[in-house]
Amino acid sequence: MAMSPYGNRTLSVVPLQKFVLDGFGGGPHTQALLFALFLALYVVAVLGNLTMMVVITLDARLHSPMYFFLKNLSFLDLGYSSVIYPKALATFLSSSKLITFAGCATQFFFFSMMGTTEAFLLAVMAYDRFVAICSPLRYPISMCPSVCARLVLGCYCGGCFNSILQTSFTFSLPFCSSNHIDHFFCDVIPLLQLTCANTAINKLVMFGLCGLIIVGTTLVVLTSYGYITVTILRMRSGGGRHKLFSTCGSHMTAVSLFYGTVFVMYAQPGAVASMEQGKVVSVFYTLIIPMLNPLIYSLRNKDVKDALRRLGQKRGTRETQCPEGRT
Repeated sequence: MAMSPYGNRTLSVVPLQKFVLDGFGGGPHTQALLFALFLALYVVAVLGNLTMMVVITLDARLHSPMYFFLKNLSFLDLGYSSVIYPKALATFLSSSKLITFAGCATQFFFFSMMGTTEAFLLAVMAYDRFVAICSPLRYPISMCPSVCARLVLGCYCGGCFNSILQTSFTFSLPFCSSNHIDHFFCDVIPLLQLTCANTAINKLVMFGLCGLIIVGTTLVVLTSYGYITVTILRMRSGGGRHKLFSTCGSHMTAVSLFYGTVFVMYAQPGAVASMEQGKVVSVFYTLIIPMLNPLIYSLRNKDVKDALRRLGQKRGTRETQCPEGRT
C-alpha cells in the first residue's frame, strides 16, 4: 500500500491499463473554443511544414546542405506536433479522454525522440552556417551529402537514445490507482506525479540529460554564431552582410524560441510554477513553434520565396496549357 500524493487517501499500487488526459479545464463552450483554436493552429503547422518539405524536394536550386537540414527540421516539427494534437483535439469534444498505457508510452517516446532530435539538428544547422560562412572554400567537402546524411543520422540516434532512457525510466515506475494525467498529452512531469515510488533518480536523469543536451547544443550554436558574427562584420559588402544576417537571423529566431521554452520546462527544476502554466508553455513549443518555423524561414528567406514563386508559375503555366492540349 502507498499513500496518495493527492491527499490522505490510501491507494493500492495496481497495474494501470489506461490513463485519463485531463487537458484544460472549462465547460463545453470553453472546450469547443479550444478545439477550434488548436485545430486552426495545427492545420497551419501541417500545411506550412508540408509546403517547406515539398518546395525543397521539388526545387533543384534548394538541393544544398542548409535546405536539406531545413527539410528535416520541417519533418520533425510536423512529426512531434502530429504525435500530440490529433489525440488532444479528439479529447476536447469527447466525454472519454482515455489513452491506453501503451498509447501513452508510444506518444511519450516519439515526442521525446523528435524533440531531442530537433535540439541536435538546430546545433548542426548552426555548424553548417559556420562552415559555409567562415570556411567557404572547404564547405563543399566539409558538408558533402554523405557528411550531411551522417550528421542527421547522428541527430536521430541521439534523440532515440535519450527517448529510450526517458521512456524506460518513466514507464517502469509503479503508478498509483489514480490514473488522471494533469495534461493534454503524456509528458514526463505530470506522469511522475502519479507514481507511488521515489522519483529522485528519474528527476535526476531527466534534468541531467535535458540540461546536458540543451547546454551542449546551445554552446555549439553560440560558438558557431560568435565566429559567424565576427566574419560577417569583417565583410566589406553591405549587401552580402545583409543577406547573411537575414539568413542567420531566421535560424537564431527558431533556436531562441525552441531552446528558451524547452529549457524553462525541462532543464530548470521548479521553473514552472503550476501545471496550468506548464500546459501553456507546452502549447508554445509543441504547436506555436512548429507553426512559426516555416513562416520564419520562408518570409525571411529570398531563396525559399523565389522557389515558391517558381512553383506557382509552373502550376499556372500547366493550367493554361491543359485546355489547349485537349483541343
